[in-house]
Amino acid sequence: MNLRRPAVRGLAAALTALIALTAASGCSSKAKTDDGKRTGAGGVRTGEGVTDTTITVGALTDMTGVYATLGKSVTQAQQLYVKQVNAAGGICGRQLELAVRDHGYDPQKALAAYTELEPKVAGYAQFIGSPFVAAVKPRVDTMDRAVILPQAWSASLLGSPSIRTIGATYDVETINAVDFLVTEKGLKAGDRLGHVYFEGDYGENALKGAKFAAEKAGLTVVEQKIKPTDNDMSAQVAALKQAGVKAVVVSAGPRQAASLVGVAAATGLRVPVIGNNSAFAPQLLGTQAGPALRSMYWFATPSLPIGADTPVARKLAADYRAAHPEEGLDNGVVAGWTAASVFGEALKKACAAKDLTRDGIGKALLTLKDHDAGFGIAHDFTDPKAPSSRESVIIQPDPAVPGGMRAVRQPFVSEAARAYTP
Repeated sequence: MNLRRPAVRGLAAALTALIALTAASGCSSKAKTDDGKRTGAGGVRTGEGVTDTTITVGALTDMTGVYATLGKSVTQAQQLYVKQVNAAGGICGRQLELAVRDHGYDPQKALAAYTELEPKVAGYAQFIGSPFVAAVKPRVDTMDRAVILPQAWSASLLGSPSIRTIGATYDVETINAVDFLVTEKGLKAGDRLGHVYFEGDYGENALKGAKFAAEKAGLTVVEQKIKPTDNDMSAQVAALKQAGVKAVVVSAGPRQAASLVGVAAATGLRVPVIGNNSAFAPQLLGTQAGPALRSMYWFATPSLPIGADTPVARKLAADYRAAHPEEGLDNGVVAGWTAASVFGEALKKACAAKDLTRDGIGKALLTLKDHDAGFGIAHDFTDPKAPSSRESVIIQPDPAVPGGMRAVRQPFVSEAARAYTP
């Protein structure tokens, strides 16, 4: 994941302004949503983003900011899904179209892109950035009602009738990650656990999970809060080393994780480090931090990696390589494909119910239970108040494996995660 553009400052203030703007635009959006339903081809009710020949799905991505590499692979995987579905005849007699907008992990651009696409799409198979999804959540829940499957896992998004996370939320995932440190990496009661995390929804939700897990295991959490613009982790490593931590959790971007691990190894803080699912990119194995990442870094994810030995993973890896021979494989491919397949299944069920309105698609999603996109975890979307799964996979960087990632613990739920209420 490339950090070519710095994230904007004053994120909290910017998001407050965004929420005010979305509220101000609410009345006209609601009228449009209510009046836009009609009966189309095949006797199917349709609404925004759906014609007799097409279904347009939105993708609000980051191709130039903090998660540029992730956004690119997520989007390309979803474009591949659309291409293959259309080649097989489409869905409900209609061809899929993916409307992509790059917000560069900028809150103003994220809102502008959402506002522009909102009247044109049936829903969203991608929306990167927990803070940005949270900013539009009031408008989505009360007025727009379009299904959003975000590449964001903050527990603050739970309970929405339209915004549905795919996989364990950051807090649950972090609880599973700490369990791995305790059961397999020697962390024990009385030890200090470092946690380096982004300010905002992502990092603070992960921190909540870390504190819960620490309390259960008798650990003390040593916090280091950072901004997305902080790329050099030298100060954080120095503070953690002085505190005597025995392991570290990192809930940030891949560049920050690589800096953290590289500096820790260079300064003698050779302790296990584990990250959340977005805190790694295999491209980093070719950097100076590569050797340290291979020896002392792990990360938790809501699915098996792209190099998994499953029929879907093998086919997707081959198809993606054929479509993008110049690109590497990473877990953004898995996340993008999984979200697209979930949205596609909801569209198929909505078609069967002859209701391709936004409400119809949302109701169809509620019927998806035990949905496995082919990466080892069954997802249950019947309860909007719960994540679709509490399972995590622990992955270790390994350049010898396709995608540079090897699963060292298969899908599991720790006892602490089972007892936890997001």
